[in-house]
Amino acid sequence: MESPSAEVLERSPEERYWRAALARDAAADHLFVYGVRSTGIYCRASCAARKPRRDQVAFFPRPADAERAGFRPCRRCRPREIGAVRPQVDVVRRACRFIDEHREDVVSLREHQLQRTFKRIAGITPRQYADAKRLEGLKARLRGGETVTRALYDAGYGSSSRLYERAPDHLGMTPATYRRGGQGMRIHYTTAASPLGRLLVAGTERGVCAVYLGDADPDLESTLRVEYPAADVRRRSGQADRWIGAIVDHLKGRQPDLNLPLDVQATAFQRRVWEELRAIPYGSTRTYGEIARRLGEPGAARAVGRACATNPVSIVVPCHRVVREDGGLGGYRWGAKRKERLLARELSAAGEEIVLDKGVLAEETL
Repeated sequence: MESPSAEVLERSPEERYWRAALARDAAADHLFVYGVRSTGIYCRASCAARKPRRDQVAFFPRPADAERAGFRPCRRCRPREIGAVRPQVDVVRRACRFIDEHREDVVSLREHQLQRTFKRIAGITPRQYADAKRLEGLKARLRGGETVTRALYDAGYGSSSRLYERAPDHLGMTPATYRRGGQGMRIHYTTAASPLGRLLVAGTERGVCAVYLGDADPDLESTLRVEYPAADVRRRSGQADRWIGAIVDHLKGRQPDLNLPLDVQATAFQRRVWEELRAIPYGSTRTYGEIARRLGEPGAARAVGRACATNPVSIVVPCHRVVREDGGLGGYRWGAKRKERLLARELSAAGEEIVLDKGVLAEETL
């Protein structure tokens, strides 16, 4: 009889809880607490204390259940306070629904406590959430064939000037260009050999818009054309050659600081994450949870992981420097093996010893 697959094991609630506890996943704090038999203490999922052995752990749906079983609350993570956050989550959900239903109006959530609660729970401010939803509506209307003028007013923009002044940051192009699937955009790219395989770098006149790693140029070029289906995408020497030269030197350890101009699309939260990633020193790593805490959003580790996964300019925005709380590599769009080699090169060049858990190397995601 065959052993149960990893997929089947993942269906076990306790297995999911254990993985969440290992990852210190704050999003799971409302699902369970766990008691440690050797100490008689129970904790929330995100507790920063050293994790016990699996055979010493018991899971409970609520703090009261753990206490009835004889466990005492941890003084470090204060699991009894978990319930106090739930009403705040409900308040934020109601605020989001209000914004969704009044997107055409200028929504102002000025009450200071709600602002702070919204940002702590959602990871962004109410204004940033409203902007993101408005932009989402604009994109849908443009893709549906509406004129730019009608789409911007239907999406809730009060004037065309407000939309166009934000377009380069939010769309990576003007609204009219986005409506045409990138038609009219001129994207130049080049490819080269690198220590991690084939490397493609593409950009506009404003900056780098794509950095891809792979095994074959045709695959990388195809990915770029799928990303910008109607743009004028051409292989051309010039600025792209200078950018790719700088990136190759960086990968070889010759240029630790890589400060290239960017022209990318991003939500408000993605931009905050990517800025934090660019601040990670060469030869260093951070965990998803650490990035979330540095953003002031300790419960947003998974959202940080998604922002890393959607990063279109790897290396320049070094999402490879973010690893799991348990020492595993975490996910990487271009493969866990490349991430391991990239980190090993950087840590070696910086005179550090790489210490990673090889047991979770196989294409793990957050």
